[in-house]
Amino acid sequence: MNFEQFSFDPRIVARIKAVNYTTPTPIQQQAIPMVLEGHDVMGLAHTGTGKTAAFMLPILQRLTKGPFRRVRALIIAPTRELAEQIYQMGLDLGKNTDVNSVSIYGGVSKVSQVLRLRSGVEIVIACPGRLLDLIYDGDIDLSGVEMLVLDEADRMCDMGFLPDIRRILKLLPAQRQTLFFSATMPEDIRRLSDNILKNPVTVQIGKSAPVKTVSHAVYPVPNSLKKDFLLTMLRQTPTGRVLIFTRTKYRARNLARHMEKSGYRAAALQGNMSQSQRQKAINGFRDGQYDILVATDVAARGIDVSEISHVINFDIPDTVDAYTHRIGRTGRAHRSGEAFTLADRADEQMIRDIEKLLGTRIERRRLPDFDYGSFVPESQSQRDHSKPLRKTLSRRKRNHIRPNKARNSGRRPPPQ
Repeated sequence: MNFEQFSFDPRIVARIKAVNYTTPTPIQQQAIPMVLEGHDVMGLAHTGTGKTAAFMLPILQRLTKGPFRRVRALIIAPTRELAEQIYQMGLDLGKNTDVNSVSIYGGVSKVSQVLRLRSGVEIVIACPGRLLDLIYDGDIDLSGVEMLVLDEADRMCDMGFLPDIRRILKLLPAQRQTLFFSATMPEDIRRLSDNILKNPVTVQIGKSAPVKTVSHAVYPVPNSLKKDFLLTMLRQTPTGRVLIFTRTKYRARNLARHMEKSGYRAAALQGNMSQSQRQKAINGFRDGQYDILVATDVAARGIDVSEISHVINFDIPDTVDAYTHRIGRTGRAHRSGEAFTLADRADEQMIRDIEKLLGTRIERRRLPDFDYGSFVPESQSQRDHSKPLRKTLSRRKRNHIRPNKARNSGRRPPPQ
């Protein structure tokens, strides 16, 4: 199966070949025909399955027939990074056509966005807050919108955007085609979809589980040792680009600095950065200026770098859905990837919840050349209860008395 089956405009076909798209992904195979036929579509698919092209290609196909210089397609995304990613894909796939687009989000001046709108565009990719600002200022006319896309709707719910989404929906034409994409289906999102979709076709790929090209492993380690553990892991593990997740902005910034001081080309991506700083970090990661990107969950939405070989959860995510989104950053575009989670004893319940999602037990691993001190994971200590006490104590003793010289050999001292 290839993209020729969809009978796209020759100019779009040329761009599909130029960006090296060969075989449609499952969601593209199922969603594109439905969108081309004009159906409302509910797309349920996790990150990394190719859903952006699943709606962008049919939008371009429809808009190439004109009329031009007015907003005909509106795509709403939860973060600046995702909006920019969608915008870039629109540029790549629509390069040979007369279809123009603009990305709209906060953190940057409105002036260039307003000027771009006035020059005439057919596609607007927007974050809800800035879009409402421009609507209330009278700088954008949405009366001609024919197609609406809500991308990563579950994340918009998590980020508190649902009231803004409802305000925007009231300002759009009732007669339109609506495409709704989400990795999960919480109750708020289900109610919203029921209200805005008309006789939708549902396309579901998987059950919100991470892609099958990703392998998973848990490394039990206490929080106090995680920084040293991470450096040891990276020295022992062949990697490409590595995306590391932390729970807070402060920890992302602090860990990125620690990695830099340890000799790695690393950058942080977190919400307190300006848009230009965030874009610089993403572009540097994508272009190979940085090998490691340390990010928070919200800031990392929209990172589309197919060469990410490893995702490392320095902090375990708060929810199973967040784990799915994080891990979806590797194993993309039919490549394989690895997902490592550094887990303290307090993380055991979340690990079990993730295992329920995966439908299998995640392998627990230990680094052979790392001194854990007296730390014994909860799962390990539970297994040891059935073993003779002498063996358990001797193992702990061997770990505890490992010589300091061996422990510190080749390792940079931690920053003060």
